[in-house]
Amino acid sequence: MMTTSAVSFGNNFAQCFPKTKTCSSSSTKDLAFITSQLSGLRISYNPSPKLPSSIVASPIIPVLKPLARRVCPFTGKKANRANKVSFSNHKTKKLQFVNLQYKRIWWEAGKRFVKLRLSTKALKTIEKNGLDAVAKKAGVDLRKK
Repeated sequence: MMTTSAVSFGNNFAQCFPKTKTCSSSSTKDLAFITSQLSGLRISYNPSPKLPSSIVASPIIPVLKPLARRVCPFTGKKANRANKVSFSNHKTKKLQFVNLQYKRIWWEAGKRFVKLRLSTKALKTIEKNGLDAVAKKAGVDLRKK
């Protein structure tokens, strides 16, 4: 019968289990087998485990990908919490997202197109006031994009 001292598989493993046989084949020369008294299965184990002496542990750093937030960089508009009201007047929470669009807009000062993700309200504001004025007021650097 198995004893509670057999939980640690250290050097005392063979002392706890007297029915241990060492295998002598070349491919499994370091393995030993034990027969389970409950089911009769043969279980293999390594009586003298050889651990590498120089284990180098490096910290796991997760790779974070940039996430496109659902916020307009020019107007600051973001999702609104609202109620979805059913026919029985049962209210459940939902989010009303901003109408964000990817647009290529001609930047006169940079003499090139700039691809932006902005709300339709910001698009109307840019058409009215100009891209430079709206970007300066919002604090958006167009040189990065």
